[in-house]
Amino acid sequence: MKRLSPTFACAALLAALAAGDGSARAGTSVGEARPFAPDRVVVKFDGEPRGRALALPAGTEVPAAARALRRNPRVAYAEPDYLAAASSEPVTDFPLPDDSGTLRGTAEASAAVGGWAFRQWNFMPAEPGADPRLPLSPGGIDAGAGWRHLAAAGRPGAAGVTVAVLDTGIAYRSLGGRFAASPDFTPSQFVPGYDFVARDGLPLDRNGHGTHVAGTIAEKTDNAIGLTGLAYEAKLMPVRVLAGDGTGYATTIAKGIRFAISNHAQVINMSFNFDCGERVPMVDEALRAAYAHGIVTVASAGNLSRGQGRGEKCVSGPATGPRVIGVGGVTEGGCLGRYSLAGAAIDVVAPGGGAPRRGCASVLARPIYQVTLRHGSTDEFAIPASYTGTSMAAAHVSGVAAMVLASGVLAPRLGPRARVDAVIRQLRRSARDLGLPRLQQGAGLIDAGQATEPRGPTPAK
Repeated sequence: MKRLSPTFACAALLAALAAGDGSARAGTSVGEARPFAPDRVVVKFDGEPRGRALALPAGTEVPAAARALRRNPRVAYAEPDYLAAASSEPVTDFPLPDDSGTLRGTAEASAAVGGWAFRQWNFMPAEPGADPRLPLSPGGIDAGAGWRHLAAAGRPGAAGVTVAVLDTGIAYRSLGGRFAASPDFTPSQFVPGYDFVARDGLPLDRNGHGTHVAGTIAEKTDNAIGLTGLAYEAKLMPVRVLAGDGTGYATTIAKGIRFAISNHAQVINMSFNFDCGERVPMVDEALRAAYAHGIVTVASAGNLSRGQGRGEKCVSGPATGPRVIGVGGVTEGGCLGRYSLAGAAIDVVAPGGGAPRRGCASVLARPIYQVTLRHGSTDEFAIPASYTGTSMAAAHVSGVAAMVLASGVLAPRLGPRARVDAVIRQLRRSARDLGLPRLQQGAGLIDAGQATEPRGPTPAK
């Protein structure tokens, strides 16, 4: 007797469930804000290289269908196509500095030290450094020292490194009268990307989150416009996996990761999270592939509460994925952000801004400033005072990871996996201990200056 193909057997099982087994029929509504796609499951059969989305018959309840499929001994996994959400936390209940949010006048303000530097506390040193004109910041990562190290190495601003930004898109070009390019990027900064939401080659931002994240990673400097980014000479690859409301499905995110692999990204930033405890094996498969190709993957840890009303209880995927650098957030005062989750998956912390947890000695609570779209617009730009969270923290780590790759501090001729492991070790080794528990801070607050510090010659034995 001829064996049924996995797909045919699976489809037959689901059809039977929909037709006769009430346990798999839709009986409990999950409401308008569904935590997973309502019409499909993610399935992998033994022997197949990766999972795939499988459409469900009308009326089939997704969790019950996944459970039924898992009873098939030929099914390696079956899960709902879970929904992830951006991990930024709008500031709504803490005093903000006087900030009009406008770009007007920033050309003059940013042209002098004290303009962008006053706003970008997150890039400042915590202790006096080579430039006494720069203000100090307990929560800063000393970008200036890192920039000097890269300039000395002949790779200013992480030139030659490509960072894929998996997000809501980036305002990287104008299109008709609806979309405009951010004035603080240049066209030459971008390599081709893709929009896996609209399924076209124009991953333009409809939200602002992705443009803000990309700005922290690689916004231009010395252009007398707005602010600056960490890896300001790196290439950005815009990959839209989140819709205009800041949410995206696991299947879409997995495709975005594989696109970044195929197009030779060296760092992937993921400033979004699934809900606590959700299994996303298709995403994990893609992350393992990224590791095998030598790509550094960075993800936000998730926030205790979200602007969209969804809150986390534990560090969640993709931050918990294989070889992913999980990032928590700290405040301007060098305290753990009250939104920042704790857990074993926290590797390091980085500036996320916002209000600190109770017990912190500092009340400094400014957000992360960056040029991005005005709220509700796709063609007007501002420097809003409303972005905090582990989304912002992850962007800092991706920027510094690009700086490490360009700095020459890693051993030469490393294999792909060894290179990723070396970047992770370098970020952890050079992090600044904030005196917090390991589950809250990981190895500590990243330090761009220490992470790119040239190593001296090995002492003779």
